[in-house]
Amino acid sequence: MWVKICGTTNLEDAQASVEAGADALGFVFAPSIRRISPKDAGKITANIAPVIEKFGVFVNQSPEIIFDTVRKAGLTGVQLQGDEEPGVARKLKEIVPGLKVFKTIHMREAEIAEMDFKTMAAYDGLLFDSGTKENRGGTGVTFDWNSNAPMIRFLTRKFRVIIAGGLTPMNVGEALRLFTPAGVDVVSGVEREPGRKDYDKVRAFIASAKRAETD
Repeated sequence: MWVKICGTTNLEDAQASVEAGADALGFVFAPSIRRISPKDAGKITANIAPVIEKFGVFVNQSPEIIFDTVRKAGLTGVQLQGDEEPGVARKLKEIVPGLKVFKTIHMREAEIAEMDFKTMAAYDGLLFDSGTKENRGGTGVTFDWNSNAPMIRFLTRKFRVIIAGGLTPMNVGEALRLFTPAGVDVVSGVEREPGRKDYDKVRAFIASAKRAETD
């Protein structure tokens, strides 16, 4: 089970997440209490093993700005959290061969009805979150799991699906059993305060996710 610990703001938290078994770290470059500069993120990623994926979270930023951040921050992946069109993903992948691009789907009724799944092939993964236009992520609130489970389980047959939004060490196992995703992404559920990780929660979350995969 692929686990991404997002909202990383310092090297100590990054190292603790990796030691606990995280497969990927996330860095927020959009307006947020957890926002980090490309330069500071680069100082962290330079001290993290290459095998660990490093994703940057962006909201409606130009491919040029994203590319510059990818280079400065040492990223291996990009998470498009705004209203970006698939063409942005294609352009980024042309500029940076091998770059992974995930698209976040905010679980709002109107947006689900308007989704064109044929365009989703432009992405390496679809991340389902509970964010809104006002608060794009890190809300600590789950979306309606039961009503959306059939659709998301269907999508797991065609796409790499990541579940986020309100996950905690206590409910991640349930999410994995319900959605059968390729991975999970957590921020607030493993924090002691915004932007600072609670290492006991990080270890418990990752252990629960890995254990649920084998159950």
